[in-house]
Amino acid sequence: MMRGRSDGGQKKRLIASVCVVALFVCFFYMYYDSSSQGASALEYGRSLRKLGSSYLGGDDDNGDTKQDDSVSNGEDSFAVAKSFPVCDDRHSEIIPCLDRNFIYQMRLKLDLSLMEHYERHCPPPERRFNCLIPPPSGYKVPIKWPKSRDEVWKANIPHTHLAKEKSDQNWMVEKGLKIAFPGGGTHFHYGADKYIASIANMLNFSNDVLNDEGRLRTVLDVGCGVASFGGYLLASDIMTMSLAPNDVHQNQIQFALERGIPAYLGILGTKRLPYPSRSFELAHCSRCRIDWLQRDGILLLELDRVLRPGGYFAYSSPEAYAQDEENLKIWKEMSALVERMCWRIAVKRNQTVVWQKPLSNDCYSERDPGTQPPLCRSDSDPDVVAGVSMEACITPYSKHDHKAKGSGLAPWPARLTSPPPRLADFGYSTDMFEKDTELWKQQVDSYWNLMSSKVKSNTVRNIMDMKAHMGSFAAALKDKDVWVMNVVSPDGPNTLKLIYDRGLIGTNHNWCEAYSTYPRTYDLLHAWTIISEIRSKGCSIEDLLIEMDRILRPTGFIIIRDKESVVESIKKYMQALHWEIVASEKVTTGSELDQDKEDGENNVVFIVQKKLWLTSESLRDTE
Repeated sequence: MMRGRSDGGQKKRLIASVCVVALFVCFFYMYYDSSSQGASALEYGRSLRKLGSSYLGGDDDNGDTKQDDSVSNGEDSFAVAKSFPVCDDRHSEIIPCLDRNFIYQMRLKLDLSLMEHYERHCPPPERRFNCLIPPPSGYKVPIKWPKSRDEVWKANIPHTHLAKEKSDQNWMVEKGLKIAFPGGGTHFHYGADKYIASIANMLNFSNDVLNDEGRLRTVLDVGCGVASFGGYLLASDIMTMSLAPNDVHQNQIQFALERGIPAYLGILGTKRLPYPSRSFELAHCSRCRIDWLQRDGILLLELDRVLRPGGYFAYSSPEAYAQDEENLKIWKEMSALVERMCWRIAVKRNQTVVWQKPLSNDCYSERDPGTQPPLCRSDSDPDVVAGVSMEACITPYSKHDHKAKGSGLAPWPARLTSPPPRLADFGYSTDMFEKDTELWKQQVDSYWNLMSSKVKSNTVRNIMDMKAHMGSFAAALKDKDVWVMNVVSPDGPNTLKLIYDRGLIGTNHNWCEAYSTYPRTYDLLHAWTIISEIRSKGCSIEDLLIEMDRILRPTGFIIIRDKESVVESIKKYMQALHWEIVASEKVTTGSELDQDKEDGENNVVFIVQKKLWLTSESLRDTE
């Protein structure tokens, strides 16, 4: 036997093999260390195992790991994977376009003083995640609304630093397996409800109710914390867009959405907020720590852009009441700025001042020549927001709003179904608006009938309409205890202003990129022809499906309304995404909603549900 024999040739080959392996390991280590994004694309646990055997509640695919090369779909070809890898656990809260690790790795030259590092910076296609985001260890199906306003599962958002940091302000409190929200805030320790009533009382609104008999409906809360202000306003039929960045108070928006409160990750930095002009009746800042005087008041002028005629800015901060030299100086300069902007003090009491914006352009035209800030150029569209930089100028009203001395909106709830004055901006008629409203009411009734075996009165709370058009899908849900984030593409008609005129909320977004939210924040997504449109733009269908899965809560639903051929292609991904079919129905109405003008192909309503699964590592941690 040759075993054990000393052989110089064998030794050389062995040494060479060891060197090759060592070089490969070193190369892999350097590559892995240079790009955490690359690590996320590896299978969880570094093995090419099927998701079906590594998540809780999944189906076994009987060991069949064969992949289909493609699925023919007319002129397009869909690459189909039998399984997607699972991202590393450290990415369980990843927001791809708000990922600071990506910013550091790409060495983006950003001005930190202008908060540019909190703005959207999306990775290029080659650096996008192609893996499913795992839930944290011990994840539970979220507590249902309205109980969720006051408590959530700690395992779902395992971050308690805010409870310690803000313990004297009653933001949140640890209580065993849950986190409770007493309703406090930096300037309302004793509860948002009392604070809200005090502002209504200051403004002499009837019964100390801030909605002013339906005239005040949409609110922007800047630096919202965990969104208790917006959460308590819901009882008064007021819809609040609670806005905060993923800054040192990390996860505040994640907590807000887990609670079932409308919220959005955003920052007053260098770009316009993703809302059209004249969207909100009230803007609010309670100790939001924003320097409103910076850059010639540009941030305050951005608030001015999104406020309606006669809109209010409620400001609770030391500058409004403190008597020390520094705060008095800031107050004096801020008062001078808002006076030049034609705002007036509606009321000032204790720690809060409420300014009011003028109802018409009269004050602007009466200012002395050269007064700063100037009026914006006449060719500057105040409703275009995607990637548009803020301007340090005053946005004057349209001729209609100036003449009407206000927006001319009906009080809520009549506002929801009354034709908005800005319909004329699109050439839409009242008849078109009313027809659209009735049509979507019928469609939503049909959706709920299809989901009746799965959806009860409190099954869903946070809903996103991925292509909202005029907001009629959301309007049809008025009598259900839900709220809807209406998304409008920046590439088409800017109908978001109609949505806000109806008393609803929404944002601009291009679905070729990831959305600005934490994973697992929506219970239901409505995707009306979105997948067809993404395909026509040349964007990745797989990226979109993975993004939809990221946004959706476990056990949540997706209503896909699209071409039959597109739906058939999506079915090939069901096992890879671990979605279950709830219902599938061909549309036979022949309405313009369901007919492609070019090829005459009918649409299909396809409803799926996301399974609850945990990685093997998460299960081990839970045990």
